[in-house]
Amino acid sequence: MGYAVPNSLIHETSPYLLQHAQNPVEWYAWNKEALGRAVDEDKPIFLSIGYSACHWCHVMAHESFENENIADIMNENFINIKVDREERPDIDDIYQKGCQLATGQGGWPLSAFLTPDRKPFYIGTYIPPSSSHGRNGFESILRQLSQAWKEKPGDIKGTAEKFLETLRGGERATAPAEPDRSVLDEAAVNLLQMADTTHGGFGRAPKFPGSANISFLFRYGKLSGISKFTRFALLTLDRMARGGIFDQVGGGFHRYSTDERWLAPHFEKMLYDNALIPVNYAEAYQVTGSPAYLRIMEKTLDYVLRELSSPEGGFYSSQDADTEGEEGRYYVWSKKEVKEILGADADAFCMFYDVTDGGNWEGKTILYNGAAPSAVAFQCGITVGELDGIIERSAAKLLEARSGRVPPGLDDKVLASWNSLMVTALARGYRASGEARYLDAARRCLGFIDAKMHRDGALMRTYKGEARIPGYLDDHAYYGCALLDAFEVDAEERYLRRASEIGSHLVQNFWDEERGGFFMTSDVHEGLIVRPRSGYDLSLPSGNSAAAHLMLRLYHLTGDESCLKTAERTMSSQAQAAAENPFAFGHMLNVMYMHILGPAEITVLDKGGEIPRGLAEKFLPEALLINVASQGQLDALSRYPFFAGKSFGGNSTAYICRNKTCSAPQDTMNGVEALL
Repeated sequence: MGYAVPNSLIHETSPYLLQHAQNPVEWYAWNKEALGRAVDEDKPIFLSIGYSACHWCHVMAHESFENENIADIMNENFINIKVDREERPDIDDIYQKGCQLATGQGGWPLSAFLTPDRKPFYIGTYIPPSSSHGRNGFESILRQLSQAWKEKPGDIKGTAEKFLETLRGGERATAPAEPDRSVLDEAAVNLLQMADTTHGGFGRAPKFPGSANISFLFRYGKLSGISKFTRFALLTLDRMARGGIFDQVGGGFHRYSTDERWLAPHFEKMLYDNALIPVNYAEAYQVTGSPAYLRIMEKTLDYVLRELSSPEGGFYSSQDADTEGEEGRYYVWSKKEVKEILGADADAFCMFYDVTDGGNWEGKTILYNGAAPSAVAFQCGITVGELDGIIERSAAKLLEARSGRVPPGLDDKVLASWNSLMVTALARGYRASGEARYLDAARRCLGFIDAKMHRDGALMRTYKGEARIPGYLDDHAYYGCALLDAFEVDAEERYLRRASEIGSHLVQNFWDEERGGFFMTSDVHEGLIVRPRSGYDLSLPSGNSAAAHLMLRLYHLTGDESCLKTAERTMSSQAQAAAENPFAFGHMLNVMYMHILGPAEITVLDKGGEIPRGLAEKFLPEALLINVASQGQLDALSRYPFFAGKSFGGNSTAYICRNKTCSAPQDTMNGVEALL
């Protein structure tokens, strides 16, 4: 619905904020004008946090924020502020923690009522517009809270002070612990207790991919020699790849599954999922040698290159769950459509993907492979190879047909943090597959970040025509790690030098000397009611685990002992919590794994042949594996101890070092494997 006079969000660049610019609500972005007006007029703040691809954010917007009667109440009694959680993770972090304290859960849209000095006193998530079944609706809550503020402001301020005290208590330090082998043992056992051994994944519905946890199970399976950890990680990836959470036609993963079988997703596609999950499939390929995992990795990376690439070299943030007001409309099929498009191939395709007249989701079909290929091939009287050909060409035909539908909305802002994750995925994808397009895309993206996402030398968080908002911990830490991931496959000295600069910047501007670890915001960031810390690895690696990973690798590559001390203190600050609650610390556990084992430091002087490819296909999660392609690259790196004393010969050569002791150079894969 549109209105004659847009509100102040019309001047923003965030697609999520712009979605609300025509609401009758007098929305503000989080800025000095809005916060100052709340104080000057002594009005409480209604804070609404969401993101562009969020289905329930759209629902609440349609039901309440486009309702003129509700908007009148909001405008008369509150200062109304909209926040894109992807632009301002600091604000989201603070009030999400408040919501979890108040209700036991969080999520989006987040609906928070604050005093004029920004302290929460009532907080929740999605709120329906009208009261029903004993639950207050949004209109009723607005009336009650505005009346309470006018009649008993002291009571509300008292509640807000207690809320704030509890929030600040949650940011206090936990006792440090040594990140040793016992932490990994305890975490692996605890994590497997959460496993769904039938369908894969952790816990019951809804199910999230849990990328970092899958990577940890691969690592622990290798460390312990106990196959059940690896088998469960592979089971999860197999079931996800066959399920509706994976776009069987176009590639890429939706955000999460609403059921335990991975059938029915929430249909939004996030850049970060499609950066993190391909790394799991690359690792599964290295663990098993099965090309099936490589195909899922490639389909996902190719989806991002096809549909989320910006002309300037960066990557857009997400695609919406809804099309034409319906969730999933773009992705589901009727049997009639499939038969018309595929002709003679339709019967085998429908049997393979459970396409029926009645459908498997709201009368339509989400493509879902629940049948064994051999069984389908037998029933169709064809070979498995012939079935594979049918599935491949049918998917291409359906993708072409689907491209004629109204596409999902695109959130076309570019985030430094998520783009950095994508660089990591592309670098890992290049290593596993050898496909040059992935390395080319990684280089372009790093060039884009360097050219477009800095202002006065500082890394900025978001870009849409211009770079905005100073970068957070995750922006810097992910970027530093991305530079090192690119450096491992393309040993340009500038990548290592820039990563070292990022590491120094983190320590100077984000370090928490009192507790160890890092704050989410820099020491010159806007003052908030709490200075948040990024601790949990959930949908995304925490800024702290990424920073620890960066500092640990910098130590081994540069020999800077201060980097090791920073990494160790960061790990120690979370070791006990990671052992007890591994689901929330998967990436940190992977960093601890590398530290505890002590990385193998492998330099490959790459002149082609068996060694570079052989090492790329091995699962070496504890290794720093650097491919140097030319004498010029090696000369530029000679000032770093990691590369000292190495020289090109007639063939590819591998140098393998551990604990500052190096082997003789190896020029055969057999020699390399013997040392590994």
